[in-house]
Amino acid sequence: MKNLKSIALALVVVLSTLSVTAQTKKVDVSKSSINWVGKKVTGQHSGTVNLKDGQLVFKGKKLAGGTFVVDMTSLTATDLTGEYLGKLNGHLKSEDFFGTEKFPTATLVFKKATVKAPNVYTVTGDLTIKGITKPITFDLATTKNTAATTFKVDRTKYDIKYNSASIFSTIGDKAISDDFELAVALKF
Repeated sequence: MKNLKSIALALVVVLSTLSVTAQTKKVDVSKSSINWVGKKVTGQHSGTVNLKDGQLVFKGKKLAGGTFVVDMTSLTATDLTGEYLGKLNGHLKSEDFFGTEKFPTATLVFKKATVKAPNVYTVTGDLTIKGITKPITFDLATTKNTAATTFKVDRTKYDIKYNSASIFSTIGDKAISDDFELAVALKF
């Protein structure tokens, strides 16, 4: 019996040294980028928004989680200049769109990450914009020091309805697509 206890104790010690510990990789926000594209019937606009904070969590070499905070007050168009840039930025930050005075940040919290291919994960998370949280799923590619994804967000799910053809059927050529695209490049 004493020998059995010794074997069990040795097995516990071996298994505990083999267990995988989580490693958190903090994102370098100054070297990371979020680019956006919003489309409308008569064209499109593109721009950037800054990451305020973020980290990915790995267990061994596998992605296990992540949390991100986006500075919505940094939202800006990059395809315009001068007066038109000011007008578009002001409108995007207004209550018609992101209401950045009341909602200065947006967040993304990973809930699940499953391996899709080597170094590619299908991530399901909770995206919060304008205080409204909805689930979102996208693919994320990782390397030792980077991660990247491109995905679309349906703005109407976050009470951003301005000139949405799916809500205002008679809007005609003033319609703005419900989806906007985000291209995210992270460095850590």
